Amino acid sequence: MENIIKKASVLVEAIPYIHAFRGKVFVIKYGGSILDDSKIRKNVLEDIVFLSYVGIRTILIHGGGPQISTRLKEIGVKPEFHDGIRVTDKQTLKVVSEELDKLNKQIVTEIKNLKGDATGLKGEENIIYVIKKKAARDLGYVGTITTIEKETIESHLKRGRITVISPLGLSKEKQVHNINADEVASAIAAAMEAEKFVLLTNVQGVMRNPDDSKSLISTLKVPEVAGLIKDKIIDGGMIPKVDACIEALNGNVRKAHIVDARIQHALLLEIFTDLGIGTQIIK
Repeated sequence: MENIIKKASVLVEAIPYIHAFRGKVFVIKYGGSILDDSKIRKNVLEDIVFLSYVGIRTILIHGGGPQISTRLKEIGVKPEFHDGIRVTDKQTLKVVSEELDKLNKQIVTEIKNLKGDATGLKGEENIIYVIKKKAARDLGYVGTITTIEKETIESHLKRGRITVISPLGLSKEKQVHNINADEVASAIAAAMEAEKFVLLTNVQGVMRNPDDSKSLISTLKVPEVAGLIKDKIIDGGMIPKVDACIEALNGNVRKAHIVDARIQHALLLEIFTDLGIGTQIIK
């Protein structure tokens, strides 16, 4: 009986959040090694279906880096990166497109199997427009986002569909380009003026000490970020994630969150409970 009462208490605690967020747009980015874990993926997609059921208009941006690298190795191509960005020649672009298309279809199918309504969109299909990314070396077909055509996304959200988008874009010359998935998610969140931008990852959030699970920074203000980077509290792969959150916040997104997808129902715990479990970043 006690466990049943606890479950009811959790539902009651969620009521004000459901009321506040109903009809709002959430943009969730999900990728990396955690996308390859079927158990984690099922938990994440269950949470996303729940968000949709309570009236939250949900956009899911997926990556696919590990899957792309594995496929390249299988065909004898060594993955190449510059400053964390995949160098994308014509052969690599073909693999990127194929793997992202496969993942997009898989995620949509799995959402539908969980009784959710979903549609898959390819970013290069008149949704994401880019110019060639400039860097110290030629990155090949890698793009920097110039425009998000939000009307197409909006049309699917209005029908109550979870909208799953792959991180590819199109140049004015009609050339497909690879784009960093965090950048895509941040740009779409800003274009849609989302209520929340959520980065699902494989760490708790921003930690003052990575070896101390109790050192999680639960709320981080944008002006504090530079100092934390200087002190190397935020470093390595966490820097681009925090940067993506700040870009989203500068685009009128209300709150950004970095959440550990390995925790069961992490999304629901972060969004519908008073304490949350990850790091929220606010202006």
